[in-house]
Amino acid sequence: MAITAQMVKELREKTGAGMMECKKALESSGGDFNKAIEFLRQKGLATAQKKASRSATEGIITSYIHMDKIGVMLELNCETDFVAKNEEFRQLAKDIAMHIAASNPQYIKSQDVPEEVVEKEKEIYRAQITGNKPPQVVEKIVEGKLEKFFEEMCLLEQPFIREPEKKIKDLITEKVAKFGENIIVRRFVRFQVGQSQSE
Repeated sequence: MAITAQMVKELREKTGAGMMECKKALESSGGDFNKAIEFLRQKGLATAQKKASRSATEGIITSYIHMDKIGVMLELNCETDFVAKNEEFRQLAKDIAMHIAASNPQYIKSQDVPEEVVEKEKEIYRAQITGNKPPQVVEKIVEGKLEKFFEEMCLLEQPFIREPEKKIKDLITEKVAKFGENIIVRRFVRFQVGQSQSE
C-alpha cells in the first residue's frame, strides 16, 4: 500500500511523533493506522527505557490552584534547559499538577511506598479473603489488590483524569520519546484548605 503524505500527517497529529518515524511506522505496518500507533508506542517505550538512567537536573517548578481551595506545587525535571522552556513540556507539568490537585496521590511511584505500609496493606487483604483458598491463590488476590492500591496512591500509576485510558507514566513516556530526554517527577506538595499536613 502506498503511504501518502496525508497519512503521515494524520499519524503525526495523532501521536506527536516525528515525520520520518510516522512514515517508517506506516511502512512497517502496511498502512494500518492502529498497528502504526502501536509500533510508535513500543518504540517510544524502548527509547524511554534507554533514557531512564540519564541524569535529569534541568526543568521547572509549576503550580496549579483550584478555586482557591486546593494548591499544588510540582517540580518536573528534564535534561536540558532547551526542553524545560518547551511549551509542550510546560503543559505536561501543568497537566500533572492539575491531576495531583484532583486525584491526591500520596507517593510518586510504587517504590516510594514504605515497606511497612505495603506489609500492612497485604495483612488487611489477607484478612479480607474468606474461604479455604490455596496459599498461591491468596497471594494472587493480594497482589491484585496491591496493584489497585498503588494505582490509587501513586502518581505515576494513576489513570490521567483527562484521558483515563493513559496512566501518568504513559504521558511522561510519550514526551520522553518525543523530546529524546529523560523526564522525572522530582517532587510535589499538595495543599487543601482546612486540611492538616498529617491528613
